[in-house]
Amino acid sequence: MRLICIGCDCIHSEVANSSKSQNQCIHFLHTLLEKCYNATYWDDVLGNRTPHNNLYKMKKFIKKNPVLLVVDVQKGFLDEKHWGGNRNNKNAELVCSKLIKKWRDLNLKIIHVKHSSLNPKSPLHKNNPGFEFNQMVTPLDNEIVIIKNVNSAFIGTNLKEMLDNEKCTTIVIVGLTTDHCISTTTRMAGNFGYETYVISDATATFDKEGLSGERFSSEEVHQISLASLQNEFATVLKYEQLINMK
Repeated sequence: MRLICIGCDCIHSEVANSSKSQNQCIHFLHTLLEKCYNATYWDDVLGNRTPHNNLYKMKKFIKKNPVLLVVDVQKGFLDEKHWGGNRNNKNAELVCSKLIKKWRDLNLKIIHVKHSSLNPKSPLHKNNPGFEFNQMVTPLDNEIVIIKNVNSAFIGTNLKEMLDNEKCTTIVIVGLTTDHCISTTTRMAGNFGYETYVISDATATFDKEGLSGERFSSEEVHQISLASLQNEFATVLKYEQLINMK
């Protein structure tokens, strides 16, 4: 068998007897195909021989054309004191930005949701600087932006109509905050029948005061909120678990 590896200045003869040469060529082809990703083509040509790669591992999930729903990643949430303080998952916006980049690289749909509070004193009121998107997740001109006034991204918006018109059945939800808009949007998505995923390290929340004045830490609130969603309304995954899905 004779394999010519175009573009890497090498010709490997007797590939069947040289696993090292074969792997080098497969790695080159894989790198080339990553730039013009087509899941079906990878299945047909490379099969299971493809080296470990996040895009390849996600290939079956990607075939579902999952929508990335980025909820309320706005500058107003940088004011920790206003929301209860002691925010957990300080890197949530960074993880959101990594997911946005991956979705853009894969040419998958991204929908950005922005909360417009009706309370003029809220950092998320449209007249306040906190209304603006966090710069780490700024939408591109061709990406959809939905404005909402309540916790659910489905209430008072055309989100469901948009998803159904494009036959979108799978949603990945990230953003702020875990126990409010993420939880409410996720519950409605699950009730509507969408295959719904929440990325736990791409969301965050703040400390909460209980009915008797007791203090609940942001991490406690975060974990309990996610536990309430898991297996009933959504599948809860970490970023690394999502990108390594098969």
